[in-house]
Amino acid sequence: QVQFVESGGGLVQPGGSLRLSCAASVSLFSFKSMAWYRQGPGKQRELVATVSSGGNTYYVDSVEGRFTISRDNAKKLVYLQMNSLKPEDTAVYYCNVVGRYDNWGQGTQVTVSS
Repeated sequence: QVQFVESGGGLVQPGGSLRLSCAASVSLFSFKSMAWYRQGPGKQRELVATVSSGGNTYYVDSVEGRFTISRDNAKKLVYLQMNSLKPEDTAVYYCNVVGRYDNWGQGTQVTVSS
């Protein structure tokens, strides 16, 4: 069964950094593109970044240059390094397989506030 456990969120001041982790119970993990999504207060869930099986990455414009997605295939982990955080980054962050919109984990709350 597909399962995701996200962790690493918290309260941080503007300009600060956090590193999120996602433990993915996904068959053939190393062959699948993985993504981080987020859902801010009163907003729809949106894509943040993706990493392909080969390590190619994609970022939405709002996080380009500030966030870095990576993966550890041996451990079935996906990371999101977030730097220069802004209040508008406040959201619950989720990971999932690219193209899948089910089996969501509980997410991890990121709050950027002074």
